[in-house]
Amino acid sequence: MSAVPPLDDVTPGTGTDPERLATDIVVEDLEADTAAEIAGPIEPTGFEGRTPWQLAKARLYRDKITMFIMGVVALAVFAAILAPILTALGVMSPNEFHQDLINTKLGGYPLGKWGGISWSHPLGVEPQTGRDVLSRLMLGISFSLLVAIFATLVAAVIGTVLGLIAGYAGGRTDRWVSRIVDMTLSFPQTLMLLALSAQAMILITKVGVPEGNPTRALYIILVLGFFAWPYFARIIRGQVLSLREREFVEAARSLGANRRRVYFRELLPNLWAPILVYSTMMMPSNISAEAALSYLGVGISPPTPTLGNILTNSVNFAPTVPTYFIVPGLAIATLVLSFNLLGDGLRDALDPKADR
Repeated sequence: MSAVPPLDDVTPGTGTDPERLATDIVVEDLEADTAAEIAGPIEPTGFEGRTPWQLAKARLYRDKITMFIMGVVALAVFAAILAPILTALGVMSPNEFHQDLINTKLGGYPLGKWGGISWSHPLGVEPQTGRDVLSRLMLGISFSLLVAIFATLVAAVIGTVLGLIAGYAGGRTDRWVSRIVDMTLSFPQTLMLLALSAQAMILITKVGVPEGNPTRALYIILVLGFFAWPYFARIIRGQVLSLREREFVEAARSLGANRRRVYFRELLPNLWAPILVYSTMMMPSNISAEAALSYLGVGISPPTPTLGNILTNSVNFAPTVPTYFIVPGLAIATLVLSFNLLGDGLRDALDPKADR
């Protein structure tokens, strides 16, 4: 665009006198204002930034299988919470005997087809006792999930704390923690559970825990948590080794933050994703371990139902009442598979490299 000459320098006769030039400028301004009014306000262009949590939720919503599995897990947790409430209110009766629903003359097998399935007993009744299978299964899920959740919590707390210390401190501390991890992993978990059960339960009872199933449940929680914390410690240690060189940790140290603040205010908030993912992946192993221990006679004993002792009891009737064996077996398989798939889905959703 050519520069407009100053009005004082315009000479007459050149076709660019001052009055005509001023008129052209006013007309151009009016045209520009009119065009702006017609077009309306100019909207800002660009992309709105999203937080890592928003990106993770978007990836999770796109994964239809994980969303379905999350619904299955939520349904199991809801049933586990609801079962003790319904039992206390008298809506469910998992320990009520129904002798009129079994054939006492022929081994106590349920009357009717498919293990006594009916509208009042949707999953049938238990052989020899006539107890409702659905009520016992729902309450069994409550106790099995309770044991699995607390065992996972014990492992997560111990493993996270020791992994933080080992990964951040390094040196001799890291070597000592690593040797303890190796030594703990060298013990066979199932054999130690069986070998230490009698003496450990006596010690737990002396502390003040009631005898019987409360002692057994606490023993299973402590032993499962003790043998699982090394896996948490190794994962957390590896994450801390990369996080301790980041700028926010250097800034906290330069401002005089002590180690406790660095551990729990700077590093721990950045570790919730691996802790959450590995916790969901450890849950199925604890559920399976509880079932196996009940089969070996170390778990929670009847009449308190768990998935393990229900399945253990159903093995005796598998040839004659197959539905009574299939139902608890299918419940355990569904829970274990659901938590495994949920862990895989959360790992993919929380991975920042998943969109690449």
